[in-house]
Amino acid sequence: MKFVLSFILVIVESLSFGQKLRFKILDQKDTIVHLVKYNGAKLFYADTAVIKGGYVEFDGAKQSPGMLGVLFPGQQLLEFIYNNEEVNIEAKGPNFAETMKIKKSEENKVFNEYVKFITSKRGEAQKLADEKSNLDKNSDKAKELQNQIDAITKEVYAYQNNLSKIYSNMLIGKMVKMTIDMEIPEPPVDSKGNIIDSNFRYHYFRDHYFDNIDFSVDGLVNTPIFGNKIEYYFSNKMLIQHWDTILKYAYNLIDPLNPKSKAFEYIVSYVTSTFGKSNQMGMDKVYVMMADKYYCSKNSEGKSPAYWMTKDKLDELCEKIDVQKHLVMGVKAPNIILPDTLDKPWDQLNWVNLHKLKSDYTILYFWDPECGHCKKVTPKLSELYDKKFKARNVEVYAIGKASGDEYKKWKDYIRNNKLNFINVAVTETILKIGREDARQLIPRFTTLESMNIHLTYDIYSTPRIFVLDKDKNIIAKQISISQLENMIDHIQGKDDLPKLFPPDKEEDEHMQSK
Repeated sequence: MKFVLSFILVIVESLSFGQKLRFKILDQKDTIVHLVKYNGAKLFYADTAVIKGGYVEFDGAKQSPGMLGVLFPGQQLLEFIYNNEEVNIEAKGPNFAETMKIKKSEENKVFNEYVKFITSKRGEAQKLADEKSNLDKNSDKAKELQNQIDAITKEVYAYQNNLSKIYSNMLIGKMVKMTIDMEIPEPPVDSKGNIIDSNFRYHYFRDHYFDNIDFSVDGLVNTPIFGNKIEYYFSNKMLIQHWDTILKYAYNLIDPLNPKSKAFEYIVSYVTSTFGKSNQMGMDKVYVMMADKYYCSKNSEGKSPAYWMTKDKLDELCEKIDVQKHLVMGVKAPNIILPDTLDKPWDQLNWVNLHKLKSDYTILYFWDPECGHCKKVTPKLSELYDKKFKARNVEVYAIGKASGDEYKKWKDYIRNNKLNFINVAVTETILKIGREDARQLIPRFTTLESMNIHLTYDIYSTPRIFVLDKDKNIIAKQISISQLENMIDHIQGKDDLPKLFPPDKEEDEHMQSK
C-alpha cells in the first residue's frame, strides 16, 4: 500500500511541477522579461523572470490554461498556448511567429502552423484587395480578383473546419472553432418566393452566435478571441442598447452555463461592470439587476453565485443593490407620504401621498435651498411647470431639505421664488415626533421609507430628478431641465412647441454624473 501511495505521489508531483515553460530567444540581451496572460481580451502580468544567454523559464503549474505570452522590452510579445503541458520554444525576434520552432508542446505545434497559414492567406487576400481598389468595381478584372479573394476565404474556412475537427480534443482545436461564424442559411420564402422575414439573417446570426464555443472549457475564457466575441455580442453592432434587451440576452446566455465555470464568472463580471460604467440613462438597470441576480441571490448551497467575490465586498455591494433595485427604469417608484408647507400642529398636517396623485406624469424632484446647482435648476423647473406642465397634467412633487435650521430657508425659498408645484419635506417637527415615538406617525400618517427618504431614494447629492408615468413607474432619471422639457414635450406629442430652455452642457453633465 505504501508503494502504491508513493507511486501516486510521484505521478502527481510530476504532473504538477513538471510543466516548465522554456524559451530560447536568439540574439536576445540579458534582461527582465514578463510572462503575461489573457483574461478575455485583456492582458495581465503573470510572472517575472530574467533571461540569461537567451534562455528563460517559467513554472507552468502556476498558470491556468489559455493563451499566454512572454513580453520583451519594446513591447515585443511571443504568444503561445498553455494547456497543462510542457512548453519548449525557440524563436528570434521581432517576428516570433515566423521564426518559431516548437521543441516541445503539441498544442503549439498546431497553433504555430495555424498562425503561419492564416498570416500567409491574409497577406495574399490583402494584396488582391489592394489591386482591386484601383479598378472599376464592375470591370472584368475586378470581378476576377474578387473571385480569387472569395476562393481564399473558402480555403481558410475549410482549413479552420478541418483543424477544429482533427484536434477537437485539444484547446487549439476549440479555439479555432470559436473563430468560425455559423453559416447562415437562405431566409425562408412564401409560396410566391417572397422573403417572409427581412431580418432573418440578423436573427439567425444573433441566435447562433455562440454555437461554436464550448463554454465548458475554461481555457477558452483566457483567450482574446473569447473576450472579443463577448464584447461584440453586447455592443450596438449586435444588440439594441436598451437595458431590457441587454438583460434578456444576458440571462439567455448565462443561465444555461455551469455556475462554477470560468465562462460564467467572466460573462457575469463583464456585463455587470461594462454597463455599470455606462453614462446612458437607464443603463444602470443592467448593473443593478445583474448584481441582484448573480451576486446577491443564494444558490442551492445557500451561497452567492459569485464565488469569486469575498464576503465583505459582497455585503457592501448587496446593501447598495437592495436600495437601487427599487429605483431602476420600469419599476414602480417607492411611495412617499410627507407633509406640505402649511404650518399646522403635527397631527393636523396635510400629508401628500405620491402614489395617489392623478397626474399623467410626475416629476419627482429632490433639492436643497442651499445647494448651488439647485439654485440654477429649481427656478427653471418652476418656470417649466407654470408655463407648460401644469396645464398638461404634469405634476411636480418636490422634496426639499428642511430639517433643523433649513426649515425656514426652505419655506423662504418657496415663497420668494413662487414655487407653485407640490412642496413636501421631512421637517424637524416630524423628525422630533418620530424620534420620540415613531408609532405616532407610522403607519397612521406616513411610512418608514418616507421618513428615511434619502436612504429610500439613494440621495447623497442634489438636485435629482425622476420622471414617473401615470402608474408611478420610473421612465427617466438623472436628466437636466432641457432634457426633461424635450422628453415631456415628445411623449405628449408637443415636439413643435418652442423650447424654454436650450441644452446646458454643464447642467447635463452634472445631472448625468449622479
